Amino acid sequence: MNILGISCFYHDSAACLVKDGEIIAAVQEERFTRKKHDPSFPINSINYCLKEGNIGTKDLDFIAFYDKPFIKFERILETALSYAPSGISQFIEAVPIWLKQKLWITEIIRKDLNFDGKIIFTEHHESHAASAFYPSPFKEAAFLTIDGVGEWETASFGVGKENKLNIQKYLRFPNSLGLLYSAFTYYTGFKVNSGEYKLMGLAPYGKPLYKDVILSELIDLKDDGSFKINMKYFGYCNSLRMTNSLFNRLFGGPPREPDTQITEKHMDIAASIQKVTEEIMLKMVSHVHKITRQDNLCLAGGVALNCVANGEILRKGPFKEIWIQPASGDAGGALGTALLVWHKYLNNKRNPDEKNDSQKASLLGPSYGNDYIEKFLKEKNIPFRYLKYDEIVKEISDLIIHGKVLGWFQGRTEFGPRALGARSILGDARNKDMQSKMNLKIKHRESFRPFAPTVLIENTPEWFELDKESYYMLLVAYLKDDKKLKVTGELEGFDKLKISRSLIPAVTHVDYSARIQTIKREDNPLYYDMIRAFYKKTGCPVIINTSFNVRGEPIVLSPEDAYKCFMRTEIDYLMLGSFLLNKKEQSPVDEDISQHKKIELD
Repeated sequence: MNILGISCFYHDSAACLVKDGEIIAAVQEERFTRKKHDPSFPINSINYCLKEGNIGTKDLDFIAFYDKPFIKFERILETALSYAPSGISQFIEAVPIWLKQKLWITEIIRKDLNFDGKIIFTEHHESHAASAFYPSPFKEAAFLTIDGVGEWETASFGVGKENKLNIQKYLRFPNSLGLLYSAFTYYTGFKVNSGEYKLMGLAPYGKPLYKDVILSELIDLKDDGSFKINMKYFGYCNSLRMTNSLFNRLFGGPPREPDTQITEKHMDIAASIQKVTEEIMLKMVSHVHKITRQDNLCLAGGVALNCVANGEILRKGPFKEIWIQPASGDAGGALGTALLVWHKYLNNKRNPDEKNDSQKASLLGPSYGNDYIEKFLKEKNIPFRYLKYDEIVKEISDLIIHGKVLGWFQGRTEFGPRALGARSILGDARNKDMQSKMNLKIKHRESFRPFAPTVLIENTPEWFELDKESYYMLLVAYLKDDKKLKVTGELEGFDKLKISRSLIPAVTHVDYSARIQTIKREDNPLYYDMIRAFYKKTGCPVIINTSFNVRGEPIVLSPEDAYKCFMRTEIDYLMLGSFLLNKKEQSPVDEDISQHKKIELD
């Protein structure tokens, strides 16, 4: 039984193939097209999934779509009428793309895929819930989904038991935590639907001075985590802007222009909305626990990517265990809708073991074997050295120790927004200059952005206040006291970056937190063994792991993408499969390499 799941036309389009209940492949369209958050019909992702499953469209039993477009269009129309006449202009702006594309999903699927089988449309938040519960290790659990908006719903909770999924309550548009957070993303000068993690990273530099203003003026928050938004301050229902002049007046000025100076005010606003978000999510989680009486919690939806709030839920929440879908946003809807058809529609059983999830470490995308890589290198006359497994472990760990920055390209690419040791840039977390070097000279991004550590699972409790697995880099935890350095004369704002705060300053945020990825050998043997070798030589089981891309581009997919990024940044070495490339030995980049071509997949 082959089921293809699709999500598209909003942001982060993706496809997923489920075969007899097993997740075979999943990938975002942006990785192929090189357009970040690409919303287009994911034809490249679909073709990859079919190839990975060794099938054609004629072998598909079902195609599942992650939401219900007609209900969503109904919401847009009703909202426009409710806010008439001002809302009509926004509706008129939206209508052409709906009439041309978004209302014709069935026809597009049949035409582009030459598919005449069964097409099933699932609800948006049900797809999120399925993506959270079905791959989780739990036989039964509560689930909570929170995002901007699906059809009408902006959050939901319920219970999953074995193969059953029952949504008990919804929060409805326009009352949305995701849209509230995005409004502040917009106001502080970052791009909506992609800059929210920047707002989260900015928050520790500020003080939550505006928290009371948000809670008193913008939202009416109840004890159960539900809330009502005061829409007079927002424009997302009746204009093309997230906020309006009343919002500007409340916070003392217009939104920050992108790429202009970030002031302490912006830091304080970021800190304030982050604290409000954490408070709302903790109230929601407490209510969900009270109603469901479950020990385990599964999270999905774009807001579930707020790893700072997730860390608070783990520390302060009532649930014993939590599991978060690593592709929590719309991309994960493709996975959720396919699993929903398999388990709920077709009534097939689940067999979770209460310990390991079925997400396969989220390494679900394309891989490129050594034969493909070697052919590419030789065709382009690119100098390289072939290394055996043990040589990779030794040489890469040595290079990191000596302060080198490495591009790391191994195996299947990650599904979701986080690099997990397949398409990563690596460095020495002990190096106090590494954060600014990697931000400015390699990632080409804002200097305040923190980097994440990968830490050996068995050593995690020695270094961080975390006794749980965090393979998917979706939990923030604090550094242990004995790993901190004494700081005198605390500075303000971005001056905090000048202070080394710990034994691993490159991955320690200004509040002594870190967005942690734990690694165990069975998930990624080569990556684990390399870090283990680094640990044996240094006594430190932690390295920097950041995504292999530069600002404004998706994570690299192919060897061509990786080489292009390597040559256009100050990355020192590139480990491309079994082939080590030294920047000093390279000639100027061949521009032909940068032109993305149709990819042959191993």
